[in-house]
Amino acid sequence: MRLTRVYVEAALTPGSLVELPPDTASHLAKVLRARSGDELVLFNGDGREFNGAIEAVRGSRVSASVGDSRQVDRESPLAITLVQCVPRGDRMDFIVQKATELGVARIVPVLSQRSVVRLDKAQAESKAIHWRAVAVSACEQCGRNRLPAIEAAQPLLNYLGEAAPCAGPRLVFEPESALHPQAMAAIVDAQIAIGPEGGFAPDELEAFRLAGFSQVGLGPRVLRTETAAIAAVVCLQARFGDM
Repeated sequence: MRLTRVYVEAALTPGSLVELPPDTASHLAKVLRARSGDELVLFNGDGREFNGAIEAVRGSRVSASVGDSRQVDRESPLAITLVQCVPRGDRMDFIVQKATELGVARIVPVLSQRSVVRLDKAQAESKAIHWRAVAVSACEQCGRNRLPAIEAAQPLLNYLGEAAPCAGPRLVFEPESALHPQAMAAIVDAQIAIGPEGGFAPDELEAFRLAGFSQVGLGPRVLRTETAAIAAVVCLQARFGDM
């Protein structure tokens, strides 16, 4: 039987006791009907897994004992940075969840000229906290022991002006491009950019070009932004990663 995996944002030391996060504890106690002695897998993002067991359940509070650790590497050899224009509704949650499951190393939410969503600084920070929680849940489900880095949303041009160098290619996905990413030579990292519902504006595409991005496509059909993000990641992971 597969054991429940729980992320704990704290140091994990064999032989110690930890209080599980409130939302996780409530789910374990009220939905899974967890009891003292039930086994768990604990992780804190440092690349290790720890054997664990529920020590006590007190209402919605759950404590667990920490057992032996083991190094378990489920990270892709291809480090992908996904530069994603924030779409409407809960589509960004879907993108973060699936990108995490597919092994993306870093997610940079951006706001472009044609983005429907507008966020001030406080809203951007609040959204980043929420998306990090989505990523934690995805890591618990998929088995990753390292969390992807998720930044607060920022204007696209700010990102392009300040983006760190990348040893691998920088790719902006555009429906009209004939170049396919699978035509590239072997790579170990990549930055990929996915536009908003209305696509990138012409001057933004020029800014991408000046920043060293190449335009690539994903076939003859126009994909929704959330579809394009997942298709691009799968394409790169299948060609250069661990899929």
